[in-house]
Amino acid sequence: MNIEAKVIEIIAREQHLQPGVVRPESTFEELGIDSLDGVNILFALEEEFKIDIPDAVAQNMKSVRQVVDSLTRVIEGKDISDLVAMAKSGSPVTGN
Repeated sequence: MNIEAKVIEIIAREQHLQPGVVRPESTFEELGIDSLDGVNILFALEEEFKIDIPDAVAQNMKSVRQVVDSLTRVIEGKDISDLVAMAKSGSPVTGN
């Protein structure tokens, strides 16, 4: 499964955008994604990947790359407590 491609597909579908418009380096602001859109995208991602994304992590996702990195960590079973801690502290959430 290519997580990046699936995330781009879901964001494009939920935002009614052409898939080529959504790129890994796109920010939600550039794509016109507001907080309500973000919630809808979050629900679609959770349903597609059959996972729960912690609210603290979800609230800090501001780009396609952050979504891909966070989902990759969750799907691979990595401990995401560091992501939650970073999100709560206001630090950028990354997959590193």
